[in-house]
Amino acid sequence: MSRIKAVLFDLGGTLIKTDPVPEIFLKILRKHGIHIPRDKAGEDFPELMKEMSAESFKLPYKVFWRIYNVKVLKRLGVKGDLEKIADIVTDEWWDNANLEVYEDAEETLEALRQRKISVGIVSNGFQKDIREVLSRTGLEGAFSIIVGVDDVGKPKPHREIFLYALEMLKVEPYEAIFVGDDPHADYEGAESVGMKPLLIDRKNIVQGDYRKIRDLRELISYL
Repeated sequence: MSRIKAVLFDLGGTLIKTDPVPEIFLKILRKHGIHIPRDKAGEDFPELMKEMSAESFKLPYKVFWRIYNVKVLKRLGVKGDLEKIADIVTDEWWDNANLEVYEDAEETLEALRQRKISVGIVSNGFQKDIREVLSRTGLEGAFSIIVGVDDVGKPKPHREIFLYALEMLKVEPYEAIFVGDDPHADYEGAESVGMKPLLIDRKNIVQGDYRKIRDLRELISYL
């Protein structure tokens, strides 16, 4: 009999797909008459999450995203009331994200429920965003626990967020599988606390010595 009692998932890129962040950001700006030169809106679109301090993840939701979005807007050369524009980006984000559940997700979640295995989410998103995504995609109520970065004030791959989830489920690390699409934040983070990590790599493009699956339904064989 399997000793696996729980499977925890990352959310974006694992269970849910969205348009790329730059596309969403620029789409919202265009709707408000702000057009970014092509040379600033291409492959060099600013990715500034690593510039956010660990303490910033303890800030209120709206404040965190205002600070982050203002940083992006400045890098893009946007002028005007940047805090107001930043709040617009936050408020309109999910209306423009083109959310979709991966076709292998619901079948996998149902298979786990039938096996009486607890399922949960551990995401670097804030609870407000996670709940919004689940509501819009019809996955609300599908999980035993939902852990966001604001629950512990530290994002993956920090140990605290994984340990917090395990404590909520009352399972030991070796009794849990973690599935995510980020080799560092998801795979290495989960592995560091003793969980069994699986890297979902649908396009088979990640290089490295990882235990990989290309379809979520493959994880059933690891139970």
